[in-house]
Amino acid sequence: MKIDSPDGLGASLPDQDPNITELNQEQPYGTQPGALAEAVRCTAAVGPGAAIAAARPYGRVDRYQVTLPEHPEGLLSGCVLSIVDLGTIAGNASQVRQAAARQADQTLAKVLASRPPRSLVIVAGLSDTDLSSRLHVAIADGPGYPAGWLSSSSTSRAGYLQLVDLAPTVLTALNKPNPTKLFAGQPATSIAGRPADLATAVSRLSDADREASAQRQVTGWFLTFLTGFELLLFVAMVPFLRRARRYAGPRAARPMPPRLVLTLEVLLVAASVTLPAALVADVVPWWRTGAPGPIFSAVTLAVVAALTTAVIIGPWRAGALGPLGAVAGIVATIVGVDVLTGARLQLNGVVGYSALEGGRYAGLGTVGLGLLLASILLVAGWLAQRWRRRWRPVVITLVGGIGVVLVGSPYLGANAGGAVALTAGTCVAAAISTGGFLTFARLAWAVLTGLAVTTGFALLDLVRPVGDRGSLGRIITEAQEGSGASAIHQTGVANAASVLSSPLTLVVLGSGLLLMLVLLRPWGGFKRLLGLYPAVRAVLVGVGVAGLLAGFLDGAGFVVAGAAAAITMPLACLGALRVLDRADERSTGPADVEAAVAADLLRRLLMRRWRRLRRLPRTALRRLCRTARHR
Repeated sequence: MKIDSPDGLGASLPDQDPNITELNQEQPYGTQPGALAEAVRCTAAVGPGAAIAAARPYGRVDRYQVTLPEHPEGLLSGCVLSIVDLGTIAGNASQVRQAAARQADQTLAKVLASRPPRSLVIVAGLSDTDLSSRLHVAIADGPGYPAGWLSSSSTSRAGYLQLVDLAPTVLTALNKPNPTKLFAGQPATSIAGRPADLATAVSRLSDADREASAQRQVTGWFLTFLTGFELLLFVAMVPFLRRARRYAGPRAARPMPPRLVLTLEVLLVAASVTLPAALVADVVPWWRTGAPGPIFSAVTLAVVAALTTAVIIGPWRAGALGPLGAVAGIVATIVGVDVLTGARLQLNGVVGYSALEGGRYAGLGTVGLGLLLASILLVAGWLAQRWRRRWRPVVITLVGGIGVVLVGSPYLGANAGGAVALTAGTCVAAAISTGGFLTFARLAWAVLTGLAVTTGFALLDLVRPVGDRGSLGRIITEAQEGSGASAIHQTGVANAASVLSSPLTLVVLGSGLLLMLVLLRPWGGFKRLLGLYPAVRAVLVGVGVAGLLAGFLDGAGFVVAGAAAAITMPLACLGALRVLDRADERSTGPADVEAAVAADLLRRLLMRRWRRLRRLPRTALRRLCRTARHR
């Protein structure tokens, strides 16, 4: 961009559109160029990049120099805010990059030597110089910033800032107001915990950058492979389900060989634990190796093999719901422990979230949210099925409530939209866990409970810092300010982008087709599974409700539902296969489901008769007993 400095004191940007402010306000994000320069009385700039940063909305720079003078004390102390362009480090040749880095160091050293007393110096890398995306440095030196990691409430993660945090940090240091309508970021703070050795601290930051870059390369093909694997399993389920039920007659289809059925069961369990296994794989620093993709694959396969073996040979292997309960418990434990320990496995993890994308830096990511809400509800259904009918809603509510706290707490999952969605799924599951349909009364209680919890989490989201609020808090805040359409538009755009770009969308579509065309057919076994285990039927409906609602509240499209389906559908297929395989078995003991249902009906009938007898007056009851004795 052309920079004119006719008076030798200030400068102007003649190529800047005079209507740039109005044009940006018409955009969804409403950015206002020059807002930082307008917030202070005087701004000095050194270099072309600094001139653009220090320009006012109409293109005027208060004080400008092309290069840093030999004695810059007067320039740096003339305005309350000085911006210096240290240059660009670009190119592939190491010698060129090293020379540019040395030049930047020399300029920075001159600034530090000439800085005014009690001033704050912020060094920040602003952008990439090629097509690759990398993390950039951010350093603050001055009053209020002791040795430590920089952080802000917009990231809630030690060592991480956003570019939008720089302007609020400057205004806070100058004791200026920080209007939230103009600045989306939050002031930076210093957090203890940085290693005393500078080389160790720099090495840790470089390692985080290396992990983020490797994660970006691995995530796409890993999710694509998982999607293809699950879709192939869905197709392979069709002949197994059709031949699982044994029919009488000469034309009855021969059942599949037991070894082939066992192989399919192993593959279904392996598919259901692949996503949590990828989360555990980040315990091993695979990104530091020369071949990060193959090493990550090897570690993930090893974890998948270990988890699958534990499910297949464990004491819970028998029965239609054994693998479901085991896998759900394992997944809930893995994700829950990670959330309780700071979600370290999700930051820059293959199935977590990337600091390069800037959407989230702490708490639960979209894939982790799908895993947690699905596993929590499946555990709740598995436990509720083992209790009497009247206690099942209580069990599901208690277990689901624990999940809501994990997801929605600002200090744990920090995902208000996910907490609202999990609350809705839990309410629906509890309402139909005793059997029957979702009647109006059940739906009304579920809606009232969901609204109460939603209001609570909305209030919790509103008391958090502006930059740290979720989509729920942003929509409410902007609605109060008259600009709620912007937050809704941003969430809608994010949903559309996620639906079209994520491979997990295909998992959701494949699951829907499998459910309608195969599992719900008379030979699919799914209806029998749901009829025998009403609590499991309830939580499966709850998983669907929670997954879809969470994705669209968080602007993630079908990603949350896809992650939930990736562990739920293989387990549902396995359960349907087992109930069909055992359809001809009948037990004479109390464990038989039909006998248990008949006993429950008889008990309820006797209790109803006993209550009627207790309502009779004592004289009438004695007369009835005498009549019965004489007869």
